[in-house]
Amino acid sequence: MTHRLLPLAALAAAVLAGCANQTTSHPVSALPDGSRAQVAILETTDVHSNVLSYDYYKQREDDTVGYERVATLIRRARAQYPNNFLFDSGDTIQGSVLADYQSLVKPVGCGEELGIYQAMDAMGYDGGTAGNHEFNYGLAFLSQVTGTPMNVEGGHADRCAGPHFPLVLSNVFSARDGAPIFKPWTVVQKDITVTGPDGKARKVPLKVGIIGFTPPPILDWDKQNLAGKVTVTGVVEAAQKYLPELEAQHPDIVVAVLHGGLNTAPYTPDMENGGWYLAGVPGIDVLLMGHSHTEFPGPHYKGMKDVDAEHGFVRGKPAVMGGFFGKDLGVIDLALQRKDGHWVIDDSQTHSEVRPICAKKNDCVPADPTIAPLVKQAHESAVTYVNTPIGETRVHLSSYFADEGNMTALAPINAAMRDYVQGELAKTHPELAKLPVLSAAAAFRTGFGGPDDYTDIAVGPLTLRSAADLYFYPNTLSAVKVDGAGLKAWLEKAAERFNRIDPSKDGEQQLISDRLPGYNFDQIQGDLSYQIDVTKPVGERIVKLSYKGKPVKPEQFFIVATNNYRASGGGNFPGLDGNNIVLAAPDGAREILAKWLQKKQTLTAKDLPATSWHFVPVKTRGEVVFKAASNKQDVAREAGLRNIRQLKDNGDGTAIYTIDLTH
Repeated sequence: MTHRLLPLAALAAAVLAGCANQTTSHPVSALPDGSRAQVAILETTDVHSNVLSYDYYKQREDDTVGYERVATLIRRARAQYPNNFLFDSGDTIQGSVLADYQSLVKPVGCGEELGIYQAMDAMGYDGGTAGNHEFNYGLAFLSQVTGTPMNVEGGHADRCAGPHFPLVLSNVFSARDGAPIFKPWTVVQKDITVTGPDGKARKVPLKVGIIGFTPPPILDWDKQNLAGKVTVTGVVEAAQKYLPELEAQHPDIVVAVLHGGLNTAPYTPDMENGGWYLAGVPGIDVLLMGHSHTEFPGPHYKGMKDVDAEHGFVRGKPAVMGGFFGKDLGVIDLALQRKDGHWVIDDSQTHSEVRPICAKKNDCVPADPTIAPLVKQAHESAVTYVNTPIGETRVHLSSYFADEGNMTALAPINAAMRDYVQGELAKTHPELAKLPVLSAAAAFRTGFGGPDDYTDIAVGPLTLRSAADLYFYPNTLSAVKVDGAGLKAWLEKAAERFNRIDPSKDGEQQLISDRLPGYNFDQIQGDLSYQIDVTKPVGERIVKLSYKGKPVKPEQFFIVATNNYRASGGGNFPGLDGNNIVLAAPDGAREILAKWLQKKQTLTAKDLPATSWHFVPVKTRGEVVFKAASNKQDVAREAGLRNIRQLKDNGDGTAIYTIDLTH
């Protein structure tokens, strides 16, 4: 496949754009060998439109998140490193109530800038890229709010208000003309202060080339928004295609801005986390990463081949991944030295680090005062909107122990989606209407983001924020047709959430595995029952799978309501690749849930499907333990989980619990 390259005039314009606001400086060619410079590459990633330190679901301030506090870290880093560049690695415009309000409830107009971009502009970014969640609201919205005319179906031909910094993306192309939907690369230039071999300081321009990448699986994850409109290539292929153009501009260093993490499995063009392979592409000097919602350097990557998880190098290239949700700032302290008329990186004096906004509990940096006023009106409107009443609940809806069998936070989702699919199938697919309809949902908030990252809706009034709390992402609803074998395979994949437990082992064993995130632990309801045997290996854990009390047969067919992400291949579940979708609803799962709750008015236990699963009873010699929010043992008991007991309070809002698997 060939793609139209940018015309020379456009390339020249891109370079000139990066040269704006320069100060007078010495030509680089006059720099003698032996000159040195210290340059900081600063990175934010996966901010997910968390502009403020505010929890919209609990309606209170939350000091542990928020771009307004990252802004403080940025100012401090700039004071420490006068030579600096600031980039963003994507997943920027989606992920908070404020984001949904400005995109779905009261979309910003062509002349308005998104709140998150207003905040970022206040800090003066040098560039960024698009993550997979940038595509959640569709190409028309993305085109508009990034100020990027796109020759795609629904794209804006006019240039609307967007961020005041360049966005680059090299691996997504218009299906109409093969052109990249964003500029694949650009060059930004700033004067930096360098020290000559004579010890004297002088200013010279530094040209930094940037090239951006998003995860190739976006075509599966956002199929409804992207199918037939764009094409995608692998990150390595895109780098090899566009680096020669970028290198022709003679940048001093090239920074790859990747919305992706690290994976050393054999490379494929649809690899989700291709950072390890991208670092191996000649011509890339520095790697910025994201998407994985973790930190690099950090212990998660210790022992990975050709990765220095302490100093921050991937295959010899300085690299950083700066956390998520506005919790951290990534910093690469880049030592440059002049050799043979070029800048080269001195690895021995270079290192990366992730700086948190909270050094420890109750010790967080203050918010930058310039950020909140920028989004004050939009924030207040979003708060008013999500407080719209939709009914009440007589059931405590909680995800604190969703991994251990409390399905109260999932049951309303499953009931609403199942009800919707049954109604739609009768109208659109009467030939399928007699098949059993099930529903699959996962708890989105299971503590990954900290001790407050759980759904907790007390008995009492329900509002739209309750629905947003229960259903965190703006997915649309889909339904798939699977047979009994496929249903079991689906559940087996979900059961990878757990470690294999050895009943004869002394000492503590961790129940929850890091192989499968909480949002992929699908729990299926609808007259279905099954057990999970955590003593068995992966793929052999689902037993006593029954529908209406009868064993599920491998050839028996079901319709399963789920979301567009899962139905199109998100999470790599067997048999789910988009080919067996029988219903692709235009409605969002969250909106379907809100309408269902509104229709019920008063939610009682009778309105919710029964808990569908439990662990196979097993006696263990040692304790089986897991981490959750502290002092929530009463919530477990209220949900009928009397086999859970808190062992130790960690002092940071979390605690270690034990679960007795004998019952």
